[in-house]
Amino acid sequence: MIRFVDEHFVLETKSLTYAFYILKTKHLEHIYFGSKIPDQDLMSAHIKLTAKAGSMVDYLEEKGKDIPLDLMPLEYSSYGKGDFKLTPLILNMPNHSYVSDFVYDSHKIINGILASKDLPVGHVNNDEAQTLIVTLKDMKYDLYIDLVYSVFYDTNVISRRTILRNETDSQIQIRKLMSMMLDIYGTDYELLTLDGGWIKEGKANRVEISKGTYINASNTGSSSNKHNPGVILYQKGTHEDFGSCYGVNLVYSGNHYTAIDQSNHGILRLMQGINPEMFEFNLEKTQSFETPMSVMTYAKNGFNELSQNMHRFIEHHIIPKKFEHELRPVAINSWEGFFFDFNESRLLKLAKKARDLGVELFVLDDGWFSVRDDDTKGLGDYDVNRKKLRSGLVGLSKKVHQMGMKFGLWFEPEMVNIDSKLYRAHPEYVVAIEGREPSMGRHQLVLDLCRSEVRDYIVNEISQIIERTNLDYIKWDMNRHMSDFYSQKLHHQGAFFHQYILGLYDVLRRIFVKYDHVLLETCSSGGNRFDLGMLSFGPQIWTSDNTDPISRLSIQKGISYLYPPSTMSNHVSLSPHPQTLRKTLLDTRFNVAMFGVLGYELDFKMLTSFEIKEVKKQIEYYKKHRKVLQYGTFYRYNEVEHLRMNFEVLNEDIGFVGNYNILAEPSPNVELLKFKGLEENRNYAVETRPQKLTIDRFGHLIAHALPIKLNPNKFLFRLINKYKQLDQANECFESSGEMLLQGYKMKQQFMGTEYNEQTRLLGDFGSQIYKIRRL
Repeated sequence: MIRFVDEHFVLETKSLTYAFYILKTKHLEHIYFGSKIPDQDLMSAHIKLTAKAGSMVDYLEEKGKDIPLDLMPLEYSSYGKGDFKLTPLILNMPNHSYVSDFVYDSHKIINGILASKDLPVGHVNNDEAQTLIVTLKDMKYDLYIDLVYSVFYDTNVISRRTILRNETDSQIQIRKLMSMMLDIYGTDYELLTLDGGWIKEGKANRVEISKGTYINASNTGSSSNKHNPGVILYQKGTHEDFGSCYGVNLVYSGNHYTAIDQSNHGILRLMQGINPEMFEFNLEKTQSFETPMSVMTYAKNGFNELSQNMHRFIEHHIIPKKFEHELRPVAINSWEGFFFDFNESRLLKLAKKARDLGVELFVLDDGWFSVRDDDTKGLGDYDVNRKKLRSGLVGLSKKVHQMGMKFGLWFEPEMVNIDSKLYRAHPEYVVAIEGREPSMGRHQLVLDLCRSEVRDYIVNEISQIIERTNLDYIKWDMNRHMSDFYSQKLHHQGAFFHQYILGLYDVLRRIFVKYDHVLLETCSSGGNRFDLGMLSFGPQIWTSDNTDPISRLSIQKGISYLYPPSTMSNHVSLSPHPQTLRKTLLDTRFNVAMFGVLGYELDFKMLTSFEIKEVKKQIEYYKKHRKVLQYGTFYRYNEVEHLRMNFEVLNEDIGFVGNYNILAEPSPNVELLKFKGLEENRNYAVETRPQKLTIDRFGHLIAHALPIKLNPNKFLFRLINKYKQLDQANECFESSGEMLLQGYKMKQQFMGTEYNEQTRLLGDFGSQIYKIRRL
């Protein structure tokens, strides 16, 4: 996997080669990252410097070292020695200058990965990865940088991180230290980022890279719903199944930073790490500082191939080992059904009904503790609200377990209300600045995880509840961005954001290493902290507070560029949806939520008897096929997204395509569905999941399909609607893989006239699931 040949470092995965070279100046020249190449091609990958441009600075006058570093693609640059491209590091040196000059000193290769005391770095068996540690030394001071590369062979992913060691007799100050830097050639690149906000997370955004610097970053204290840490750099013209693209992501849950800098000589520099905004870290003598791990991959066949590399890496090397292949349970969550208004009797009725429908996990959301009847009080306390839960958590848990279901609880451990026992006893526990009134978010303040006593309090309280209730699942929430960032425990506040995240990781590690059987689903007002750092402790994340399936299509599609379906928690809720007021079909809500970890978030009493039967069928269908739906190979399609969208997931024997009609077109074209990932020479059986349509969807138009005339505003219409449904047009056929790859002509949609049982009646927000089975 890793070789050192003729001053070349060569890192190889199953399909990729990454290579760099030690120059005569001892700087590292980056020479290649892409599809696997033989060693004899390495020399042709070098830059051929035969001329120089005016105003450039040579590194040294000496022959062979008179290199203008500004023209060189470098592996990791220093500052102030002739490379004027965007720098990956800014250090205030012992003499208070900012000039540094790090050159090659030594290297070593180890099996497995280099462990980290404080940061998540994934997990492997020793034969699954190798690690290269290249040590650079500053030419003036005893400062060392370890460039750490880990090769995850089977997943086509290479990780990078940086460790700065201060062996001088003086303090230095870190103002910027990137986890990785990558120089490539080209001026025809675009950048895909995942942007948004609350209830609109993860929207894929594309921007052309021109001269100058483009930054994708977060400054909210978390990885944020504004800009996800992961990005894809791709050549123009790249789409889901064609083109060259690089993907990078950060194993970190705090303020992140990715920058793309286009130089004036065609070198594109990409770097990623901790956001240098509001970051300063004093590094004392003999101390070291380690950056978060950045992971990167490359694909020559478009976004789907790149995503599949990242998906396999996350499933095998990031999520906790215990849950690597474990099928996730179908959940019922109490939130949208009851909000804060519940008691033990109502919860048990919901649990019993859910159990009868096939649900496996009952989750009690916010409102179970202290005087928590709304979001203004109680947060930070862990005593049970006995007015709501007369048997307490222990009694409720026991009753749910006796039903044959797992039991889960919602927590928001990082937050506190001013109206709480914890705040009244320990006002010093909050993130706040003396003399300034702190800014509130959702009526709450942030607890200072830089303080060990705060971390101990959280760990002790949650640990006791886990043990007393035999808890199976935790939903870990965080419902605000940070403000007033200040800790009384820190002498230098430039370290606050990073130290907070290290404190969070300490808490998570102490709880979930000890109680590794507990399924952790992290959440932050939905997808406000959807990142590889959080996935290192819990295998799934609440993707968005938006449960409208039409909104969820673009959210789940965006997230899928860098995260697998098995990490996405998706719930079926009631319609119209509180986030959009949109009315959608129950089938469509399920057809979207099934691509990931399925759950329900509603009061079943609000459903009709027909809908109850449909939910039972949905859960049976999902549980029968959830292995492929959670862990299969995922594909996206190139569609006109405002009209139609498709998802596909596939394993060796079976697969599913979701066909979603977002907006109906008048007299639509014949639709072609091109399946993906199939073997050309094999035959397949294809069938749609049976669906029914209630007659109220058609209103007065139903008169044209029934032998009697009905007024949709009268009692008889509503009565018939309870018991009579129309069959959606089904498809069932066999075909070769080659034909399905070329495209299957689907049954025609409604054209504006007449109805028959062979016409697909999708309309706005309609959908169908196509099951593919290899014969």
